[in-house]
Amino acid sequence: MNVPTWVWITTIAVMALALAVDVVVIGRRPHVPSMRECAIALGFYVGLAVAFGVGVWALAGGRYAGEFYAGWLTEYSLSVDNLFVFLLIMASFKVPEKLQQTALLVGIIIAVVLRGIFIALGAVVINQFAWVFYLFGAFLVYTAVKLATGGESDDDEYQENRFLAWVERRLPATKEFAGAHLTTRVDGKRLVTPMFIVILALGTTDLLFALDSIPAIYGLTKEPYLVLAANLFALMGLRQLYFLIGGLLKKLVYLSLGLAVLLAFIGVKLVLHALHENTLPFVNGGEGLPVPEIPISVSLGAIVVILGTTTVASLLKTRHDERQATPVA
Repeated sequence: MNVPTWVWITTIAVMALALAVDVVVIGRRPHVPSMRECAIALGFYVGLAVAFGVGVWALAGGRYAGEFYAGWLTEYSLSVDNLFVFLLIMASFKVPEKLQQTALLVGIIIAVVLRGIFIALGAVVINQFAWVFYLFGAFLVYTAVKLATGGESDDDEYQENRFLAWVERRLPATKEFAGAHLTTRVDGKRLVTPMFIVILALGTTDLLFALDSIPAIYGLTKEPYLVLAANLFALMGLRQLYFLIGGLLKKLVYLSLGLAVLLAFIGVKLVLHALHENTLPFVNGGEGLPVPEIPISVSLGAIVVILGTTTVASLLKTRHDERQATPVA
């Protein structure tokens, strides 16, 4: 897939413009978005992603369109898992509701930049070292096992990472928010506000999630442009998704299990691809092995089935538990 430089530049410019508009609008009027506002914006972003995939189909063929859709759905599902942690962060720092949009937006901008760096590094590594697919595959299977065995026992409190704890020790901070400002003056001294810490928490947390999402999408497509596009579309609607389904996330009781199955599937796909393209001299003399590879059509179908089954099973389980908990009159 040969993507001209101007297409890369245009894609990044449009994304930057969309984020800039968000920054200006939210900066002028911090508020708690209504369900209607979130639904319209989310529908717009989802429609944009679907239209983008149709465009890829028309210009580059069904294979690349399938890779984009598979990558986008995978990134979106993993982003939904991020929302659990985002909710805990907001609750832990007691972020006022009207300021949560600003915190999320800046956190997402940080995530876009960090993921862009990860995507570029991933592309370089894959081009230079084909055997890295073995590592990606093994890491995804390991992550899947970890999710399946402990993913549903999430704590109700947010645990700060070491970097964030270090920042809080080094930088004197106020206890009170100063609107959306990151710093404020107290008795003539410049101090950071809790908003600064919250934004760092959101950005660094998303970076940790990228450690499994980037290898996962490279297991579905080796085209850096499609990897970038899928990540951008997944992140663009994340803020609206946070407010739209924040209260419904607790109903997705099997989300961790579903994501574990999804990551394990992609991990196996990566290992099979690595065996097929093998260049390691101590494996079959450096020659590829005649193992089956999973086509993108099967991958896309598997992703839809896994996510659909997870959602339906979660809602049925939640409804059953609610009925059991309701006292009989």
